[in-house]
Amino acid sequence: MRNQAKALAVALILAPVAPGLFLAAPAWARDVLPPDFVYLRDIDPGIAQDMRYASRDNFVGRPLPGYDAAECVLRRDVALALRKVQADLTREKLSLKVYDCYRPTRAVAAFVRWAQEPEKAGAREQPTKRFFPALDKRTLFAYGYIAAQSAHSTGTAVDLTLIQLPAAQPAPYDPAAHYGACTGAATARAPDNGIDMGTGFDCFDEKSHTASPAITADQKFSRAELIAAMKVHGFHNYFREWWHFTYGRAVQLYDFPIAPRTR
Repeated sequence: MRNQAKALAVALILAPVAPGLFLAAPAWARDVLPPDFVYLRDIDPGIAQDMRYASRDNFVGRPLPGYDAAECVLRRDVALALRKVQADLTREKLSLKVYDCYRPTRAVAAFVRWAQEPEKAGAREQPTKRFFPALDKRTLFAYGYIAAQSAHSTGTAVDLTLIQLPAAQPAPYDPAAHYGACTGAATARAPDNGIDMGTGFDCFDEKSHTASPAITADQKFSRAELIAAMKVHGFHNYFREWWHFTYGRAVQLYDFPIAPRTR
């Protein structure tokens, strides 16, 4: 019976879903991940997690569909490779901190809908403008900052940064606060305990390009340190986003929700 239940759960997870319609898996299926997917916390609990799309601290300004828990889910081989990176960094009194891992395709569809909405001058838009201070959000796809299909949905991509150990806890995010642009000084941005890389995470600006000349020598060094640590274990950086890395190849897109761990 248990094997039958597991098979049904996996079928529900992988089944194609009509746009705008999401199947609710039964309670016993919520812990079931597709084959070869894992919670990163089960592989390496020492890697810090700051899952922005499960919160309001992101460029849409609200939790995204499918992020039912603030947990990093990845393909097993990707998680194991991250554990190797973490082991190397720990010896240097550094740690990884992940912002996003597997991303349900329903969340990607929500990005598309959001980008197609015209920008507004009202309060609803002001908190998110800090992520793209020099661009109209409808141009973000054209500039390559958002894609209609994401490697994140295959479980092979991860967004992350470095933190210094022992890690200091950042101030809590305040949705009512008016934080500075992601391109500004780290002290003016939304709170983050990551090492200053020259911009915040999900900063849609040329300053976020990995090789941007518009950052300080220390910020360049920190980016290079992150790139080198990830490259040793098979991760490749996306040149427009210093925080984005992919591992291996995968073509299967998934849309299962990220459910809370119960173990």
